[in-house]
Amino acid sequence: MSTATTELRRFLTITGQRFRTGQSAPEMFSPAVDAAWHDLLGTPGYEALCLETAGQPIRHVANNGHGPIAWVAAYEAAYGPLPEIWFTDADGNVDQGAIARYRETGTVVAEWDCSPALGDDIAPDQPETARR
Repeated sequence: MSTATTELRRFLTITGQRFRTGQSAPEMFSPAVDAAWHDLLGTPGYEALCLETAGQPIRHVANNGHGPIAWVAAYEAAYGPLPEIWFTDADGNVDQGAIARYRETGTVVAEWDCSPALGDDIAPDQPETARR
């Protein structure tokens, strides 16, 4: 299993926890982890992965934004510090400045263009993002 896929599993686990407690969807700010998500979408194993990690089906929807990433503390409590893959683009380039800021401050401020949603939260015609 690749690092990006491992991190996607962790992201989906946090997604399920947030949805069960009435919190907002976590922001998908890593192009590398998002690429792994895109690779699994629509495959027979994706629904099983969602049920195993999040406890329910999870959709991938467009949701652009920028700001603090709200779920970092929950991630750290469960798994430790965010690994480098979260600061890596889809081509494998690491944003060293973003990692340094995270390590210095413990916070992540980033842009995102997608997030998870429950089946009831998305309209049938809402497009998936195409970032790869």
